[in-house]
Amino acid sequence: MMEREIKVINALGVHARPASKIVQTANRFKSKICIIKDKATADAKSILNVMMLGANFESLVTIRASGEDEKEAVDAVAALFEQKFNEE
Repeated sequence: MMEREIKVINALGVHARPASKIVQTANRFKSKICIIKDKATADAKSILNVMMLGANFESLVTIRASGEDEKEAVDAVAALFEQKFNEE
């Protein structure tokens, strides 16, 4: 299992467009990928789960993956957050 904590740095947080990008990215990998905020866990391959987290600006989330490509999966999803989902 691989995980990384990351801060939501785009001003609008994880709304529909970023959630869609997370799901598209997560679905490229075989690993099980989830995003954790506070005590809530969301399947990163489900747009509704990701949006229900309510990850607003400056929220801390943990990206966790387990499976054969877990490192690549965590790196790819984390990169979306680091690039502010290419929104700004």
